[in-house]
Amino acid sequence: MSRYAIKRYFSHLPSNLENMSSVEFSHTTRVRVDAWVWSTRLAKTRSAAAALCRSGHVKVNDERVKPSSPVSVGDIVRVLNESGERIVEVAALVSKRVGAPVAATCYIDHTPPPPPKEEVVVVALRERGTGRPTKRERRDLDKLRGHTSF
Repeated sequence: MSRYAIKRYFSHLPSNLENMSSVEFSHTTRVRVDAWVWSTRLAKTRSAAAALCRSGHVKVNDERVKPSSPVSVGDIVRVLNESGERIVEVAALVSKRVGAPVAATCYIDHTPPPPPKEEVVVVALRERGTGRPTKRERRDLDKLRGHTSF
């Protein structure tokens, strides 16, 4: 395939994908949702993607879909899997599994950032064998933990 033919073949895609001549992009306007979720690496296997659809964990434009439902460019896809919910917008249609860098260009991620981790509370540790804390040590521990005395 000549350089001109490759450029013409990828003219409808973003410019950073022009040099990837081995990538199979679908020229149809719709692709099955389970195939798209699998090919963009939102699910590990095609059967796992179909299972997510059947169990209602995949929504296209806020509607539950069957595995055979079509997805097109511009649709919002929500996938709930073991790692959490992903909200993505379809940017390119692919029907075959592609590499991770190419898969990342096939969608626009609208997933909100995870909530910040809670601060770890400092736990006062006592040396083994020191026995029960005295009244003064207990008050110091309560002060450290933020407890108020009565």
